[in-house]
Amino acid sequence: MSSFSEETEHYLAALQQRLEELIHHYQQLHDQHQTLEADFVQLQQQHGDLAAQNEQFRARIDAMVTRLKGMGLS
Repeated sequence: MSSFSEETEHYLAALQQRLEELIHHYQQLHDQHQTLEADFVQLQQQHGDLAAQNEQFRARIDAMVTRLKGMGLS
C-alpha cells in the first residue's frame, strides 16, 4: 500500500509534469537567449566595420575635395 493517497499521487504526477514542461521551456528560452546574444555580438562587429568603412570613405572624399579645391575646380 502506498503512503500517499491516490489524490496526492495524482497531484504529484501533475506537478512533476508541469515542472518538466517548465524546465523544457526554460531550456528553449536559454538557448534562444544565447543565440540572440551571439547575433548581437556579430551585429556590433558589423556596425563597427561599417563605421570604419564609412570613415575611410569620408576621408577619401575629403581628400578629393581638397585636391579639387587646390586645382581650382570647385
